[in-house]
Amino acid sequence: MPAAPDFPPAADLVTPKRALISLSDKAGLIEAAQALVAAGVELISTGGTRAAIDKAGLPVRDVADITGFPEMMDGRVKTLHPMVHGALLAYRDAPDHARALSDHNIQPIDIVWIDLYPFEKTVAGGGAFEAAIENIDIGGPAMIRSSAKNHPYVAICVDKAGMDEVLAAIKTKGATDMALRKSLAAKAFARTAAYDSAVSTWFAAQLGDAYPERRTIAGARLQTMRYGENPHQSAAFYRTSEDRPGVATAKQLQGKELSYNNVADTDAAIELVAEFDPASSAACVIVKHANPCGVATGPDLITAYQRALECDSVSAFGGIVALNRRLDKATAEKIVEIFTEVVVAPEVDDDAAAVFAAKKNLRLLVTGALPDPLAKGEVFRSVAGGMLIQSRDTARIAAADLKVVTKRQPTPTEIEDMLFAFTVAKHVKSNAIVYAKEGRSVGIGAGQMNRRDSSRIASLRAAEAAEKLGLSESLAKGSACASEAFFPFPDGLLEAVAAGATAVIQPGGSIGDQAVIDAADEAGIAMVFTGTRVFRH
Repeated sequence: MPAAPDFPPAADLVTPKRALISLSDKAGLIEAAQALVAAGVELISTGGTRAAIDKAGLPVRDVADITGFPEMMDGRVKTLHPMVHGALLAYRDAPDHARALSDHNIQPIDIVWIDLYPFEKTVAGGGAFEAAIENIDIGGPAMIRSSAKNHPYVAICVDKAGMDEVLAAIKTKGATDMALRKSLAAKAFARTAAYDSAVSTWFAAQLGDAYPERRTIAGARLQTMRYGENPHQSAAFYRTSEDRPGVATAKQLQGKELSYNNVADTDAAIELVAEFDPASSAACVIVKHANPCGVATGPDLITAYQRALECDSVSAFGGIVALNRRLDKATAEKIVEIFTEVVVAPEVDDDAAAVFAAKKNLRLLVTGALPDPLAKGEVFRSVAGGMLIQSRDTARIAAADLKVVTKRQPTPTEIEDMLFAFTVAKHVKSNAIVYAKEGRSVGIGAGQMNRRDSSRIASLRAAEAAEKLGLSESLAKGSACASEAFFPFPDGLLEAVAAGATAVIQPGGSIGDQAVIDAADEAGIAMVFTGTRVFRH
């Protein structure tokens, strides 16, 4: 390991004399170049960036003039040269470095603005393997890292925001200071790390290696939050490179900033509501503390919302509402009748947005589209000293997948109710039990240590909902019951029977399956196995 050299301290302020600029995205280039030239800074550039500056009538030197070598190998080699990296890495107050600069006629570079080849954009756009390879920047990351390492003298900008900070410093002080250069260096190292992460992840995927020996995950900060799950915890929200409609890509039309818990709950709501095709029916999901407390479909959104609310109106207070269609005024007026934290939909009518405008604290999000529940992807979870990565649960059960294991066959209506309930159960924290009837949840039991208690809680919710609606019998009467994992014993199933369920859907696969089947037969209900577990821990 190299020892730290005994360098003399660098000066706080550096008055820039030279700037090297190389950009793929040239937004703001000419304005920045004009400001630098006006400040007496010499510009050095390459390729299209140099041509754009020259076309604007501004003086600019080509890197080839600095290195004495022309660009070669289709532009693959142009800045990888001692005349460039010596200009970036020289610790100018160190006598040996100063002597080397003088001996080799190297002129230091004080500002660098580089944004790298658009590798991520190329991959996201479906670029072919060869195109992606050609968009892996080599010289750019090398110059960024050289500049960031030598931040005592060099201000490194990896985006327009950084360049704006540098220009503001020059305007007010005529120089950059150490605090700014350190901040820019930290940002620069994060950018090259994210870039390398994107390249390595993509390359592993090209080889079919879902879980390579080393894995990095990069994110761009969207928001620093007031606190995390609790006020004594700090938190921030980052977006990854995954192109998936959802809370990370949504546009917030109004309301307070999203909290840590808002983000988690909104994500859960969007992912569940996306299970229901908007072309087939309107759907509404109400989530509280990461679990759905009401899910329903209907001919229109207002009907779906009302039916979802009826499942558990107590828990819905202060919840998250997700919709699978364009939000209309009538539905908005119904939603604001109770306190709601977040409303999210693919689109929102102007008059619906106007309804929410009176509720200043309500967050209204527009995603532009629904996430594809069948699209492949990954989910992450941190553990002490590590992280877990798994593929997204894209399981979807159809009627043809069901295996009837009881003497009584389910009716077509029961099959529809079972499939609906199992879809909802997939998004409920385990152990999960869902009672559903006529395209809506009527009772949900979540997150219990045993399945029997989840059945009881779901039954209690169904009975309470019926009482609130003035009905004489539980909403679970005649419902289908879904368990996202097998019943290990008959007790959970018998609780569902007691609640009024007439059909049960579960994965099966327990050593106690036969006892559960016998209990179902004795109760005279229908039961089917899916062969697929959708456990959500």
